[in-house]
Amino acid sequence: MADIINSVYKMRYMDEISLSQSPIHKLHPITKILVTLVYLIVVVSLGKYDFLSLLPLVLYPIVIFSLSDTPYGAILKRALYVSPLIIGVGIFNPIFDTQLVTLFDNIKLSLGWISFFVLVLKSFLCVMGALLLLATTGIEKVASGLWQLKVPKIFVMQLTLTYRYIMVLAEEAARLFTAYSLRAPGHKGVHLKVYGSLAGQLLLRTFSKAERVYIAMKLRGFDGEYPNTKNLSLKINDLIYIFLWCSFLIFARYVNLPIFIGNIFTSIF
Repeated sequence: MADIINSVYKMRYMDEISLSQSPIHKLHPITKILVTLVYLIVVVSLGKYDFLSLLPLVLYPIVIFSLSDTPYGAILKRALYVSPLIIGVGIFNPIFDTQLVTLFDNIKLSLGWISFFVLVLKSFLCVMGALLLLATTGIEKVASGLWQLKVPKIFVMQLTLTYRYIMVLAEEAARLFTAYSLRAPGHKGVHLKVYGSLAGQLLLRTFSKAERVYIAMKLRGFDGEYPNTKNLSLKINDLIYIFLWCSFLIFARYVNLPIFIGNIFTSIF
């Protein structure tokens, strides 16, 4: 019961931190969407053995955390939620890919373990990039930016309403289990025999709540179009932000920065 209520507060918390007034929060939504998209493409496009090439890309979330004053713990905890799934998928890599390579000082490691670490790091960075976009922009501004980028309205509305419906579902679940706990004070958790009826009640209650929300939207003039009231143009700060990050990300994609920097220091000293 406490876990469900806690989950509702956590979802609300993401909306709250998106209302901050840091330099990153003040950037145009299109700016952050485009940079995040380039970042995700660069991370995913790297090879399954390019562990060193991935390391410079860790700089992106570190810089965003620093400039936006976004709490590290809240985002990192959410990013770790997907780690069991990724580990479960990638843990078989060392079993099937057993070819050994020499790293340094005659230390050998199988390519399967390297691809496993690359998969975990890739997944972590992609989730971090998406969460930081949401934490520094907010779902409404993200939807507004997608609308201005000419993304079909059906996808924009689907994204927004799905995000909101998850909150409706969690809130209804919290109310339902509160009622259950009050009627069964001596029980720990939910009895197995009532799971089916509770799930059905939860589905019906959320459908009813969603219908009321939709009626309220229609009464307020909703006609299927996203109400884009702040169609602002990009400023010079936005263009500089896009240029600097895209230049760095594209350079990091085609140049192995750790080896490149190592060669520079070797040639100097």
